[in-house]
Amino acid sequence: MKFFQSSFSPNSRRVRIFLAEKGITIPTELVDLGAKAQFSDAYRAINSRFVVPTLVLDDGTSIGEVLAIWRYLEETHPKFPLLGLTAKDKALVTMWERRAELDGFAAVMEAVRNTLPVLKVRALASPHNYEQIPPLAERSVLRARNFYADLNSRLAEVPFVAGDAFSAADITAVVTVDFARTGINLPIPEEHASLRRWYDTVSARPSAKA
Repeated sequence: MKFFQSSFSPNSRRVRIFLAEKGITIPTELVDLGAKAQFSDAYRAINSRFVVPTLVLDDGTSIGEVLAIWRYLEETHPKFPLLGLTAKDKALVTMWERRAELDGFAAVMEAVRNTLPVLKVRALASPHNYEQIPPLAERSVLRARNFYADLNSRLAEVPFVAGDAFSAADITAVVTVDFARTGINLPIPEEHASLRRWYDTVSARPSAKA
């Protein structure tokens, strides 16, 4: 297998943390987004959407999209489950991870992609070009603030996003917070004590440095 990713890609980091938590080592090839290597013919052959990350299997099969890569890795390396163990756990992890991605991660990504000059015609991660819509960025920042507040309320009830154990939901959530801090200058508000407690705990895990 080979893992194609970028050091600057939040989605790539979601997979890197997943790999680190499971103790999986896969040969990695860096895709230089700054040099637009994702648009090269070589990369297009493995990912027609021109995005990272991509996992290429031994038989040449390409798997894009974070959730699909996670699923493959979970099924082939079931030790230290991150997508849930029981039917109930799997459903809860899926639900909370999905909420973190839609309400938080997607909001931050939308704000970044609609403001950075280098992404002027790349407002959406897609094989097609889309012009930026600056007003969307303003709404997206509000969405991210609301995500912080909602997540703080959730974490006042449980130690981790999906419940009692660290899971993929925490991976998406912590990557979202770090992405918001650096991408749109949105630190965790002081009043969100539960969110700050969780963030400090999860950020202290060795995998967070992946």
